[in-house]
Amino acid sequence: MPVTYCVKFDVVPERREEFLELLTGVLDAMRAEPMFHEAILHEDPGSPFRFMLYETWQSHEDVLEVQLARPYRREWHASLKRILARERDITMWTPIRRDGVGSNQASA
Repeated sequence: MPVTYCVKFDVVPERREEFLELLTGVLDAMRAEPMFHEAILHEDPGSPFRFMLYETWQSHEDVLEVQLARPYRREWHASLKRILARERDITMWTPIRRDGVGSNQASA
């Protein structure tokens, strides 16, 4: 069953570019994963140091058992304490409906 994670980040101002560079590498690598559905990175319009990542995977178990241990995530995880002002806020959601431009039907 697909699962979506909403991850909020508060970045240390001097580390903004490093944050984006490291996260871009992870997001680029994730696209090749067979269980990956999508990811959308958002920036808070009120603060260039607050971000929200919306990412959907086919399986929560795969994320825990396989994806989090991928080599391309090592540098990212090792740098989080340095580049974030506080711990990430991570919530998990189960998609029940999806709508999109050019689609005349909703899907889960």
